[in-house]
Amino acid sequence: MACKSCGSDSQSEFGAEINIHIPRLKALDMPAVLVFPKLVVCLHCGFTEFTLLESELRVLAQAV
Repeated sequence: MACKSCGSDSQSEFGAEINIHIPRLKALDMPAVLVFPKLVVCLHCGFTEFTLLESELRVLAQAV
C-alpha cells in the first residue's frame, strides 16, 4: 500500500501507546484515554496513520 502523503511504498507497522487528553475546561477532572493502536509509518516522509478500536472510540465519544 502506498503512502497517502508521498506515494512511497516504504511503510512499516509499529505498536504504540498513546495518551489522548480530552479538550475543554469541563474535562479537566476527566482522566486521559490510553489507547494501544498499531501505527503505519511511512519510512520516507514520516506520515503516520492509526485506527482506534471501537471500545476506545466509544470512550472518546462519551467524553466530548
